[in-house]
Amino acid sequence: MPSGAVAVPTRIVLRTTEQSFAVKISARQYWRLLSTYLRPQGRRAAILGVLLLVSIALQLAAPRVIGRFIDRAIAGDTLDQLFVLAGFFLALAVLTQIVKLAEVWVAENVGWTATNTLRSDLALHVLRLDPAFHNAHTPGALIERVDGDVGKLGNFFSRFVVQVVGNGLLAIGVFILLFRIDWRVGGALTLFAILSFAIINRLRDVAVPHWAAERESSSHLFGFIEERLGGTEDIRAAGATAYVMRTNHERARDFMRKRLKAAVIGSASWSLSFLMFAIGTAISLGLGAWLYRDGAISIGTVYLIYQYANVLNGPIEQISRQMQDLQQAGASVGRIQELLATESTIEDGPGATLPNNGALAVEYDGVSFGYAANEPVVRDISFRLAPGAVLGLIGRTGSGKTTITRLLLRLHDPTAGSVRIGDVDIRDFRLGDLRDRIGVVTQDIQLFQASVRDNLTFFDPEVDDERIVATLHDLGLSRWLDSLPDGLDTPLASGGGGLSAGEGQLLAFARVFLHDPRIVILDEASSRLDPATERRLEQAVDRLLAGRTGIVIAHRLATVRRADQIMVLEAGRIVEYGPRAGLAANPDSRFAGMLRTGQDLVPPADDPDEDPAIEEREPAGKANEVRA
Repeated sequence: MPSGAVAVPTRIVLRTTEQSFAVKISARQYWRLLSTYLRPQGRRAAILGVLLLVSIALQLAAPRVIGRFIDRAIAGDTLDQLFVLAGFFLALAVLTQIVKLAEVWVAENVGWTATNTLRSDLALHVLRLDPAFHNAHTPGALIERVDGDVGKLGNFFSRFVVQVVGNGLLAIGVFILLFRIDWRVGGALTLFAILSFAIINRLRDVAVPHWAAERESSSHLFGFIEERLGGTEDIRAAGATAYVMRTNHERARDFMRKRLKAAVIGSASWSLSFLMFAIGTAISLGLGAWLYRDGAISIGTVYLIYQYANVLNGPIEQISRQMQDLQQAGASVGRIQELLATESTIEDGPGATLPNNGALAVEYDGVSFGYAANEPVVRDISFRLAPGAVLGLIGRTGSGKTTITRLLLRLHDPTAGSVRIGDVDIRDFRLGDLRDRIGVVTQDIQLFQASVRDNLTFFDPEVDDERIVATLHDLGLSRWLDSLPDGLDTPLASGGGGLSAGEGQLLAFARVFLHDPRIVILDEASSRLDPATERRLEQAVDRLLAGRTGIVIAHRLATVRRADQIMVLEAGRIVEYGPRAGLAANPDSRFAGMLRTGQDLVPPADDPDEDPAIEEREPAGKANEVRA
């Protein structure tokens, strides 16, 4: 985030009520946001300021030309002289439009650059927040925050300050010229302008809570749509389409009501400006008629007063519109500040050194953790895994297997105890260094709408194609790669559309191979593979675990046949732990009991290291699964 960003040090809880945004956004907060994201664009902002000054000068000059034209026509000047004035006025009009076009181009450029920078900062901040935050907020709602709220600030960045300052200067120029015509005209219209501005300014924050409620309702609507689109197949299969459409209609109707209310209230200041325009026009015409009747001014000057009053309406209208935009921007600024102020509970470590080569020891010492207070998911977990050893985790759903691996990745921190790698508490490592040493393969594979190369390397251009091709060859994917029309440049659909479950799983293994971690976590890595594909993968998995410390989460007992140690979990506690061979040979162990129930634990025929107890089980293909 750029230096001086608007994040504040306190943690703010996001609320969805209108009252939560009723606090007025201070001028300092607006200024901090502007200065943070406009400072890098100082040159373009200066050009925008120059264009604005030129535009002001042209707007002040044009009425004087018309006033002079009227007076000279009444005085009886020749047509040639009048044509010169008319041509001069036409040139001013053309130049004014050219300057305005240039002003719009520069302003849009400044606005989009600033908003894109802010959008990137917000996206990066959201990605760094811990899983607890993401569990509480749908992706659709976060997209609406990152894109929708920032989009509302486009005009705020590109034109707000320039328009307010520029129109203020234009108004001052009009006042000076009116006082030069007659002090009474200048005084009356100056008082009118000050009164109009004061009334409009009083309405500045009236609509802020209503626009905030509209933005919040919008984020809920898009979050709901995003979630339901992601579960389209399940919704159709369960016959829940009618419920989804009804709920979507209710949320869309709520969004419409809130938007309509905010628009009506927000337009009050804009509507009031037209009333001010009518009053200003009446004042200018009345003063002009009075002074002309007394012989103090000419007809051309009467027109000049009338025209300057109309020019003065421009700043009032523009400031009114900017105030309305500021109302919407205020709601978005408040929501953006709250998001930036939300801090991750996982803090980066001081930067202890992690070895670059070789397997790493893993140790859990009295670790307990719960996703909710006073509701521990794992309790008093203690074990040590030697460098290069493989641990097999076994347990039913909710026993805590996946939670244990998440603690190793520091997706969460334990509420008690510590997790160590190489005898160093993982909280002492930088998060990037820690996760760079750990590779994870899960059952659910996330593929991006990008090329095969980018999906395998996570968009890292440093990984060369020869290494990628060799890895795919080791995994038996050479024929698949050769079948692609553009090879590694072939685009994949988001979510892996067009790939089989086995191909997606193999690509996930290829990612880990290319990552070359020191610790490998296999979370039911082969549960989605057919027997033929799984057999093809076995040799690659053995090669992946060679020289690395491994943790294998098993939904099926066959998955942990290569484990050195077995840990059986129940209700978040270790109920059995020890060498796999020893537990398999102990008839009283839970692990041996699982083997006796006829689980699919038959090793490949060429594996001489499997236990005799395992070899006596049923043939492959008749397995029952112990689901995690």
